[in-house]
Amino acid sequence: MLLDDKKVLVTGGSRGIGRSLCRVFAREGADVAFCYASNEEAARETERLIEDEDRAALARQADVGDREAARGLVETVTDEFGRIDVLVLNAGINRGSLFLRMPDEDWDDIMRVNVGGLYNVGKPVFQQMTRQRDGAILGITSISGIRSVPAGVPYATSKAAMIGFIKAIAREGGTVGLRANALAVGVVETDLASTIPERFLERYRDWCAQGRLGQPDETAELAAFLASERNSYMTGEVIVQDGGVVV
Repeated sequence: MLLDDKKVLVTGGSRGIGRSLCRVFAREGADVAFCYASNEEAARETERLIEDEDRAALARQADVGDREAARGLVETVTDEFGRIDVLVLNAGINRGSLFLRMPDEDWDDIMRVNVGGLYNVGKPVFQQMTRQRDGAILGITSISGIRSVPAGVPYATSKAAMIGFIKAIAREGGTVGLRANALAVGVVETDLASTIPERFLERYRDWCAQGRLGQPDETAELAAFLASERNSYMTGEVIVQDGGVVV
């Protein structure tokens, strides 16, 4: 029970890594709130998985790129749960365009959600955790923010921005009992990965020591430990989980 009686908020929790995060965190004893963009059916399935672990579930539709919606989300979760002990910043989008031919709106959309969401959700939660003098923030980032791998330019840029965000708030929050870390994953079998051309996926498998893509549950299992109090002396770090990619 790594997260016994903790109150957790996961952004982007209806599918893929987000759904696994919600289920595993609930299994480890947490009540879990999450937001989703539009797929209500998928969100209800995630709710059911949390409740199957005998924990409270709270699903709310919210665009993390919309500041007012994001702040409303945090207020709702706080009202329902009383506090937020753990924030997992997982929500993100991607576009398949090459930088050379990318429409301006692709860049703007990715930055609005992937970078804007860090501030829009992260700031009110950070303020609350500062008042509590306790809390853990975990950013789900990507190896594309660290290494030169085939990835969309705005996506890689946004994931590098998350790393800078996590390191900076770890420094600022450390004096009041907050921890912040990032988990940089490789290619994981999710809907987002399905947007990657097969030729790139084959190249990834060749680069990867384990010769395969990751699974959402593998990310969630590590995330649960990183967010837990058993990981009490780590902050401002980026943990890579990519199956052993050498580029």
